[in-house]
Formats: sequence, structure tokens, C-alpha cells
Amino acid sequence: MKKFSFLALFLSITITAFSQGNNYVQNYNKYENLALTPPMGWNSWNKFACNVDENMIRQIADAMVSTGMKDAGYTYINIDDCWHGGRDSLGFIYPDPVRFPSGMKALADYIHSKGLKIGIYSDAGSQTCGGRPGSRGYEFQDALTYAAWGIDYLKYDWCNTEGLKAEGAYKTITAALRRAGRPIVLSICEWGNDKPWEWGPQVGHLWRTTGDIYNCFDCIKDHGTWKAFGVMQILDKQDGLRRYAGPGHWNDPDMMEIGNGQLTPAEDRAHFSMWAMLAAPLIAGNDIRSMDKETQEVLTNKDVIAVNQDSLGVQGFKHETRDSVETWLKPMKNGAWAVCFLNRSTKVKSIEFNWQEKPIVDELSKRELNTAVRQYKMKNLWTKKDAGTTKKVLKATIQGHDVLMLALTEIK
Repeated sequence: MKKFSFLALFLSITITAFSQGNNYVQNYNKYENLALTPPMGWNSWNKFACNVDENMIRQIADAMVSTGMKDAGYTYINIDDCWHGGRDSLGFIYPDPVRFPSGMKALADYIHSKGLKIGIYSDAGSQTCGGRPGSRGYEFQDALTYAAWGIDYLKYDWCNTEGLKAEGAYKTITAALRRAGRPIVLSICEWGNDKPWEWGPQVGHLWRTTGDIYNCFDCIKDHGTWKAFGVMQILDKQDGLRRYAGPGHWNDPDMMEIGNGQLTPAEDRAHFSMWAMLAAPLIAGNDIRSMDKETQEVLTNKDVIAVNQDSLGVQGFKHETRDSVETWLKPMKNGAWAVCFLNRSTKVKSIEFNWQEKPIVDELSKRELNTAVRQYKMKNLWTKKDAGTTKKVLKATIQGHDVLMLALTEIK
């Protein structure tokens, strides 16, 4: 009887211990039902780098509303690197008291009052890329802090991560965000080194597929130990990745350089069009407070944005290349298609595209563009004009580094 009582007591204690331990099993799955279409917003890095402060961020939020960008679908005001001050005696992060004297909670409240959302930046390593305090070893504290501030979006970088494995490091911050209890979009900024598209869909809502973008249309900037890539180079690096993207989990070819002065108006259009075709996050990187009318019209083109934000969530694909002109297609809801002809040459090119030649099949979405079975009316998404139907061969000229972008809607 004594032996039975001892065994029962031992089992009771053991079961209790294991059940208590199970309370600390982490949830490495991202918050669901966020970023069901590619996130749209603005980020400070491309234009301002480390020169960020609360007055500028408030002005950007004001401009997001006044320029029509909010009405066009832009939501996030994302503060990139260098907002950090230090850590207090308990290890909790605080913002730079000179640049952000009102604190992040007050800034978040202001941005929320505009009907917008706020994003912030950290790093999986000991320091950020700009040399500020990283989150390594402080992940759960930082997540609690962000939740208390009212943060909606976290860009999580990959500098100073010696010895870390990317998948594990990003699972740690995901678990921390889940434990903090506030749904936050997680942007995995690991530069594509460890194939985040393979493990990222469960962990985050978007993941960088390449190194940093560089403000040119077709070039590579060699920094010695690393390289930055022009718009066309980043476009090429998306090859083979479309099957990983979809609602709630997107390939991220980096923030846009539209309006930053190095691209021509045609190149701005092409940049925006291709990011739309890729179902890429549309994160502006210019000073939207002072952008010219042409830049504003590109960034707020609702027809092109509708291609990007299509709820079917299928990333576009390159169908063919003829004489420097690439033909891209993107299946969309209700049987519609977007078609984009990209002229990668600096010279004017003439195109002829016979819609009747043969069906175009997308094995990924199980969709077929077959004009022998159904016809489509076409709209030019940059001129806003009717472009006829698919009954006739399409004939057009495209300026150098420009696009012809069409929406095809089935004729019932």
C-alpha cells in the first residue's frame, strides 16, 4: 500500500511537471489573417537612412493622407534603422530621446489617428546594420515593448548575426510577438541567403528575396563585401520564386526607389508596374512630402495598384522575351488577367502580339488565357484608355525602359 501511494505521488508530480513545462512550448507560427494582400506603405531608409525623427515621421503621415496615398491603399508608416536610443537597467529598449522626445507610443497614437499603421525596425543580431541595439537576447522584451507602443509592423534585419541560423532566429522573434499578444506583420529581411521562401510562409508575412535595392534601373553597385542591385537585377532574381507567394506570405524584392531622382519617369512606371505584376509589397521609399506630380501619379495609380492587390494573390510570370521586350502575365480574380510588356532596351521597340496564336497556360494557378474560347476587352493602365479587344493583333511601340500595361476583362 505504501509502495502504491509513493508511485501514485511520483506519477502525480511527474505529470504535473510535464504539464507545467508544456505551458512554455513556443508558438513559432505567425499571426494569421494579416497581409492577405501585399502590404502597402512607406519606409524611411531609401531616402533618409539614419536621419529620422518624430517630426519628420508625423509630416510623412500627414502627407500620406494629403497626397491621396492613403486613399490609394497605402497603410504603413515604417521607421527603419536608427530610431533606437539604448536599453534601460532592465534591458528594455527605448527610442532616441533627442530624435523622439515624445516617445514611440505618442507617435504611434498620432499615426493611428490618421487611419494609418506604424512599423518599426530591429535586427536579429547584437547590433542593427546602423550600429544600434539589436534584439539578440532581448527578443521577448522587445516584442512586449512594441506591443505596448502599438506597433503594427516589424522589419527584422540580419546584420551582426554571427553563429545564428536564420530560420531559428526568425522563429524566436515570431514566438516573442505571439507571446506579446499584439498581431504584428513580420517582415523577414534576411536578404534571401538562407532561402526564406522555403520556411518563411509559416514564420512571417513577407521575406526579402535579395540584397538591397540600388537607386538605378539596370546596374549593380559593388560595395566590396556586398552588392546592391538595380531594379532589373532584382527583377531577374525573382525567377523560380512565385510558387512560394500568396495571401499572407509574399516574396519581397525590397522597397521602391520611385521618386528618388535617379530613375526617369518611364523607369518609375516600369518599376511600379513590375512590382505590381510580382505581387510585391508596395513600400514607397521617397520623400512623399515634396514629390512632384509625376511621382505622385505613379504611386497612386489605382488601376496598377489593383493588379498588385488582387485578392487571388498570384504572382505574375514572364511568358516570353522578344527583342529586349519581355511579356509578363498575372492571373487575377473573376477570370481577368494583367499583361505587361517591359522594354528593357534603351531604344524604342515595336511589338506585335497575336492573342489568337496559342493558349497561354499557367500551371501554378491552373488558369488559361485562350482567346479562341473567350474574348477580352483591354484597358491601358497608364493612359487609362480603351485598348480594344483580343480579337485583333496588338500592335504598339514602347519607349526605352518603359512598359505597356493592360488589364484584360472577359467579354461575357
